[in-house]
Amino acid sequence: MKKIDEEALAEAYNRALALEKAGDYDAAVKAYEDVLAIDPEDHGGAAVRIASMGRGEAPPRAPDAYVETLFDQHAESFEEILVEQLGYAVPVLVRQRLQALELGPFKRMLDLGCGTGLTGGALRDMVDDLTGIDLSENMIEIAHEKDLYETIYVAEIEDFLDDNEDEMFDLITATDVLPYLGALEPIFFGAAENLAEGGIFVFSSEAVPPGDERPYTVGPHQRFLHSESYVRQRLADTGFEVVEISEINVRMQDGQPSPGHLVIARRKG
Repeated sequence: MKKIDEEALAEAYNRALALEKAGDYDAAVKAYEDVLAIDPEDHGGAAVRIASMGRGEAPPRAPDAYVETLFDQHAESFEEILVEQLGYAVPVLVRQRLQALELGPFKRMLDLGCGTGLTGGALRDMVDDLTGIDLSENMIEIAHEKDLYETIYVAEIEDFLDDNEDEMFDLITATDVLPYLGALEPIFFGAAENLAEGGIFVFSSEAVPPGDERPYTVGPHQRFLHSESYVRQRLADTGFEVVEISEINVRMQDGQPSPGHLVIARRKG
């Protein structure tokens, strides 16, 4: 792999960012294309930023290099920012809905995109054996220190689901994972293949704006948004039945709620 010219990359990225903030989207897109030429792995998420300006097709997912860099950089302050500043309470909502529906306790849980262990912590007493997986090594280190998980891996979610040969899980969670994925078939197929018959799959997603007919798009904050109809269709296609879809506020962003869904699905036999 050729070495990235960090100085040229920083200069190109800052130029693109300035043009985007100034509202000159045509010039910003060209500048982000320069960024991608210097850094094809896209550590800065240029492809996602282009899509968030409404230019070009939304990529099928955020680049691994971008997600890894983003979370490695924010690992230390992640919980404070997410919970205190952005009002993120999805793990608690997951616990409440599972209890209300009288689902659980569970033998084996897989926490996809476990981060620092917020969801693992919220569900720990409902689960015998807990496995966590995340792309960010710094996040995993913090989760590991909490001693919540029996097993914990640094890995890309879809690769892990493809390659895992351990025994099946009866609960898989993916809280705040879909905002980094566009196309949902790979993660839904992977979850189905790793769940025992009747196993539960719980995840959160952010919703496309009312009247937007697209299955998914990238919103103004560089996060993927999904339509409820697309989520339902892909679950049906991959062998799930919907137990419940709740409308939730995923988090606050610039003082505004981010409407989304909390989805609980069951793997059909």
